[in-house]
Formats: sequence, structure tokens, C-alpha cells
Amino acid sequence: MFNTMTITKAAGALIGSLLSLMLLLWAGSALFHVGPAEGAHGDEPVAQAYTIPVESAGGDDAGEEEVQVDFASLMEAADPAKGEKVFGKCKACHKLDGTDGTGPHLNGVVDRAVASAAGFNYSDPMKAHAGEAPEWTPDALQEFLENPKGVVPSTKMSFAGLPKPEDRANLIAYLQANP
Repeated sequence: MFNTMTITKAAGALIGSLLSLMLLLWAGSALFHVGPAEGAHGDEPVAQAYTIPVESAGGDDAGEEEVQVDFASLMEAADPAKGEKVFGKCKACHKLDGTDGTGPHLNGVVDRAVASAAGFNYSDPMKAHAGEAPEWTPDALQEFLENPKGVVPSTKMSFAGLPKPEDRANLIAYLQANP
């Protein structure tokens, strides 16, 4: 079954394939060079083949400040019905029927003590956050919901956050309506 000629053919096929691959890589590196230009040393700038001029979109970027949103006025205008739609993003982990899921239940979470849902095993960073911000006030919730990992680093909550302040206000109004 296996004789010297069969083994020689198999070895020749393998070596021929590797040789072909090596030649293709050599030809490719001769055509396309990746890395600094030859002769460039240390901090010398690399000469670019072309540049694309980009005009400023207007104004001085350094002088611009982030627009501050009055969250109290957003809370006054918040719509719990819209908040229920936003809560759809939370349903995967949180419930409003008093039982815990992957995350703690959110019944009465507004003005509730942080990390205080009975029977839920909170992460150590969330327990430590309870010392910094003892209650889930609407302001504390809106800050947390904007960027959970930014407020409580290493939290088990993998949700990226709600970037729109209107969505956060509507969600908090919905949570207030569900004690």
C-alpha cells in the first residue's frame, strides 16, 4: 500500500506547495512594501506619496464646549409610555414583576438604596458604588444609564448605556410609574 514511490510523491507535493507559497510571498513583498520607507531612521518623518487637504468644518474645535442638558426639565416633560418602549432594551436582564433575572428587579428602583434588592448577588464594584451614591435618585439613574461602565467600573452589567437624554428621562419616568 505505502511504498517508497508513494511517500516520495506525497513529500514532493508538500514541498512543491511550500515552495509555491514561498515564491508567491516573495513576489508579493517585492510588489507591495509595508512599513517605513527604506533609509528612514528613528524620528525621521516618512515621506508620504500624497496628502489630502481637509478643510475645517467651521469654528475653533478647542473653544467648543459640550452642550449641557437640563435634566430636571427633561424629567418634567418625560413620557412613561415612551419609557416603556425604551425599557424593551432592559427586559433581557431586568424584570418589573418583583423577581430577579440576570439583573435585579427594577420595581421601585427610583429612590431605592443602591445594591439593595433582597436576594440579588451584586458585584463588589456595585456594592462599593453604594457607598459613593447611596440612592438611585433620578439624577443618579440618568448618570448611570448614560454610561454604566463609566460610573461603576467593572460592573457585571454589560449594557453600553443610553446616549440620548430624552430616552433616559422617559425610562426613569416609566420606572417611577412602576413602584
